[in-house]
Amino acid sequence: MTERNRSSSAATISLSPKNDSVRNDASGASTPKAAGERSQSEPRGQGPLSNAIQKRPSAWVPVGVTLATTAFVTALSFGLPEQVQATGVGLAFLAATYVLVLRYDSETVRRHGLALGGLFDSAPLSLAALLRSAAGAVAWALAAAAIVLPPFWFGWLRFWQPDGHFSPATLRGVLDDAAGQLLVIALPEECFYRGYLQSSLDAAWPARIRLLGAEVGPSLVVTSALFAAGHLATEFDVNRLAVFFPALLFGWLRARTGGVGAGIVLHALCNLFAAYLARSYGLAR
Repeated sequence: MTERNRSSSAATISLSPKNDSVRNDASGASTPKAAGERSQSEPRGQGPLSNAIQKRPSAWVPVGVTLATTAFVTALSFGLPEQVQATGVGLAFLAATYVLVLRYDSETVRRHGLALGGLFDSAPLSLAALLRSAAGAVAWALAAAAIVLPPFWFGWLRFWQPDGHFSPATLRGVLDDAAGQLLVIALPEECFYRGYLQSSLDAAWPARIRLLGAEVGPSLVVTSALFAAGHLATEFDVNRLAVFFPALLFGWLRARTGGVGAGIVLHALCNLFAAYLARSYGLAR
C-alpha cells in the first residue's frame, strides 16, 4: 500500500467585485489598491485568506487503500505457513502505515494519533514523555477493561455455552501470549485502522456528535465495519464479524485520547481475556 493521504487542497474564490482593485486618493485620482487590502465595502473576515474555500479530502482514497491492503493481507495470510501468519500480517500492516503516515513529518504523525509518546515521532525521543504517554494509555485501557470485560464474560458464556465449569487457567499462558498480542496483533492493526484509516476518514467526515467526551462521526462506524470485514476475509467465519463491537470502543478511545496507545493496550487485553476464558472453560489449551 503506497498511497498517501495528503492534506486537503484549497481553491481560492474571490468575492470582491472587479472594480474594487482601484481606489481614489485625496486628489480624486484612481490608484491601485494595495495587495491584500480590504475594501470598506468588503465584509469583515472575507479577505483573500478567508475567501479560500478548503476542500475536504475524499473518503474514497483511504477506503480504497484499506480494501487493497485487506486484499493483500488476506492473500498473505493464506500464502504464509501457519506459524508465521500473524507475524507476516502484522508486518504488512506496519509497512502500510509507514508508507502512508510514519515516513512523513511529525505533524502528520501526530495528526494521525501515531506519535505514541514520541516513539514514532521524528523529534528527539524523551523518555519522560514516552513513559507519561504509556502510563496514560494503560490507565485508559484498564478503566475501559474494568467496565466492558465483565459484561463481555457474560456474553461470551451465552454465545459459546461451554459444557464445562469455570476452572481458572494458569496465568502462564496469558503471559506467554502477551507480547505477541500487543506487538504483533494489536499494535499493527490499531496503527493502521485507528491511526491511518479513522484519522483519514475524520478529515473527510468531521465529527458530528460528542459521545462521553469524544468527538465522533461516521468514521467510527465505517472504520469498525472495515476492521470486521478484514477479519472475516482472513478467516471466513461469520463469528469474526463480532469484532465490530470492540472496534467501536477502540475507535472511541482514539477520539477521546487523541492517540492509538490506549486502543492498542485494550485490544491486546480483550484478546488475552478471550483466550483465558477459552482455556478456563476447556475450549482451548
